[in-house]
Amino acid sequence: MENRTILVVGRRAWAGLRLLSGRRSGRLVGAALLGLALFGLVPVVQFTDPLSTVILDRDGELLGASFAADGQWRFGLARTVPPRFVTAIMRYEDRRFFYHPGVDPLAIARAIVQNLRSGGVASGGSTLTMQVVRLSRKGQPRTYLEKIIEAVLALRLETALSKEQILGLYAAYAPMGGNAVGIDAAAWRYFGHEAARLSWAETAMLAVLPNSPALIHPGRNRPRLLAKRNRLLESLRDTGNIDALGCELAKQEPLPPAPQPLPTLAPHLLSRVQAASASPTRRWKTRDASPWVHTTLKRDVQARAAEILARHHRALEENGVRNAAALIVEVETGQVVAYLGNLPPAEGDDHGEHVDVIPAPRSTGSILKPLLFAGLLEAGEVLPGQLIPDVPTHVGAFHPENFDHAYSGAVPAERALARSLNVPAIRMLRGYGVDRFCALLRRLGMTTLSRPARDYGLALILGGAEGSLWDVTGIYAGLARAANGSAPGPTRAAVFRPPSYRAGGRGEVPSPGNDEPLHAAAAYLTLNAMLEVERPGDEQAWRAFATSQRIAWKTGTSYGFRDAWAVGVTPRYAVGVWVGNADGEGRPGLTGYSAAAPILFELFNLLPPAGWFPEPTAGLAVVDVCAQSGMRAGPHCSSLRAQLVPHLGLGSPPCTYCRLLHLDAGGSWQVHADCEPLASIHNRAWFVLPPTLETYYRRRHADYHPPPPFRPDCRAALDAAGSASLSLVYPRENGQIYVPVEMDGALGRVVFEAAHRDHEAQIFWHLDDEYQGETRDVHQMALAPPPGRHVLTLVDETGETVRRSFTVLSRSGPGP
Repeated sequence: MENRTILVVGRRAWAGLRLLSGRRSGRLVGAALLGLALFGLVPVVQFTDPLSTVILDRDGELLGASFAADGQWRFGLARTVPPRFVTAIMRYEDRRFFYHPGVDPLAIARAIVQNLRSGGVASGGSTLTMQVVRLSRKGQPRTYLEKIIEAVLALRLETALSKEQILGLYAAYAPMGGNAVGIDAAAWRYFGHEAARLSWAETAMLAVLPNSPALIHPGRNRPRLLAKRNRLLESLRDTGNIDALGCELAKQEPLPPAPQPLPTLAPHLLSRVQAASASPTRRWKTRDASPWVHTTLKRDVQARAAEILARHHRALEENGVRNAAALIVEVETGQVVAYLGNLPPAEGDDHGEHVDVIPAPRSTGSILKPLLFAGLLEAGEVLPGQLIPDVPTHVGAFHPENFDHAYSGAVPAERALARSLNVPAIRMLRGYGVDRFCALLRRLGMTTLSRPARDYGLALILGGAEGSLWDVTGIYAGLARAANGSAPGPTRAAVFRPPSYRAGGRGEVPSPGNDEPLHAAAAYLTLNAMLEVERPGDEQAWRAFATSQRIAWKTGTSYGFRDAWAVGVTPRYAVGVWVGNADGEGRPGLTGYSAAAPILFELFNLLPPAGWFPEPTAGLAVVDVCAQSGMRAGPHCSSLRAQLVPHLGLGSPPCTYCRLLHLDAGGSWQVHADCEPLASIHNRAWFVLPPTLETYYRRRHADYHPPPPFRPDCRAALDAAGSASLSLVYPRENGQIYVPVEMDGALGRVVFEAAHRDHEAQIFWHLDDEYQGETRDVHQMALAPPPGRHVLTLVDETGETVRRSFTVLSRSGPGP
């Protein structure tokens, strides 16, 4: 349409001029207008060369680059061309560049004279614009016809682009020797720094290279290149661009040796950026913006973090651990500061170092436990210091154990988190609900939970699901962001979002303000609990030094010692570390505490101290809790303490462990009105744990005093169906169990377990009213009941009795 309009306007103008100026002059003017119209049909040259993928840090420093699809280092258009290069290239190639329309008649005339005198082609007379056209039409023969085509296209290019843009194309696509194309790639290949920092000597060398790019070659033609460079420097001196001293000093600079390797500070991020592009061989038109990717990384932090990872790897490799990854994220912005997807590949070996582990799903181990704790606090279903049972637990065929295979009986929820106890975590998840926890994790940003919650079950909290270091670190950064959200000042929503490695955009999807997964109060209390996790090695004494950073952190170890995790946060940074083998091979002793945690704290040492999270000004309340159970104080709690809890925690149930006991006058027996006169009964508040919890709890708490037993004459009135001192740990009521089969095919045995308040008590075991044996101290009995329904009866030496019904399943299903 545009070209048709030009033709129409041309015809009308021609007709008008014929009437005004006569037929002959009208023909001349009309021909000129028609020529202009046809010139508008000439296309603007475009560059379709494939480009390298180039990543820069937040300050524009080069982190790494990849080959273009044709094997060249070609960085494409830069934002600006260095002024020194503009001066040098104009002086060397086209001194009247800013004054001609793309073709320089004086240069063409001079070239014709020189060629006639020499009897050959001594000069082409091409302007920089014509050279840009020739670069875009690579492979064309050097003929007079081609020169005419270049001239026409150069004139057309000048009408479409500014002089500065044309210089940018020349600087981006001029051959610089070897496989380096453009000034930016050449500056890094030959001098190891960006083009903006080129000296006059370096600039002059690059200015003369496109004229004869074969000159730059180790051991070949270097004297000619040096002579050309120095002549250009002298010419720049003669025109006053550099002074005499500067020229002499520049001439003393040696030529660079063999091309240098480009930086490879973030090779896995480079691969990630390249994969995120529409195509690794994408092509860019003349007027497209620079394809360089400006990341949020900090070059110095990235380099030092890589050194830390490599140093620790040398020790880990002795145990056959060959891969590690780390991620450092700014809490407030979500921007990635350091991205270490794996270790650099070793010479001649391939142990999966090319795999970017950061986005890879790996078994989470215990790394999700703080999020369950936060969810329970948010819902007001657990208080920070509330006792959680830590005793042998069976849920169907699932029998979780703590890492040290020991039990505490009962442990405060925040202490269970700090010690990463598995059994309390399972019990808390069972109360919270697997469905609810999966939903919470998804809302927090965990993208790898693709299956229904029932597929994960209670094992979800122990590593039964897979998560990526990208998601996990981002979620912990969100937890810290939530804790920061209620700092004094304007209220700000605590928004969870994924990290971002691209500068200039976060790309997050904010949660609605009224649907935040966690609020500041729960996040703050969770991070306080994580502060108590015992640090490794020399970090154990961190509290003794005023300069130590306060870091909320957590480790995780997957089943089979395949994945070791450590994640930590401060108000400013979140750091995530993964250690293991990319192929999933487990190694003995590969734990988050021993393998990942030391790396975590060294990475934090690279970062500036950040203080601690401000106590939320809203969402928290002070409540009196039982000093022994950690639950909201009940009527019989004798010792209280103040506790910060989320507002919903104010509605949690009162203490169920503190009871009012009725004792005789001496206080050594429990009695009741049927066996003791009311006037002789003394009431006393007592902290009483159930027998199963008490059995394990008092092993670690010498200050725990079991309640006095009932006086023998008072026991007859007790309910024979229950007991205050005797309980069954396994099996549970109406439970279904399997009897194992031995290697020889014979039926094995199931270990049943009981607990008694009196550790010296003797228990007599009966299965279906048949005597099986007795136990003392350790109350465990191995039995082999046949498939079907059974009743297990336990009687202690005082006559207290507990009965439990259960079903033994056969291989084909329930028994008769």
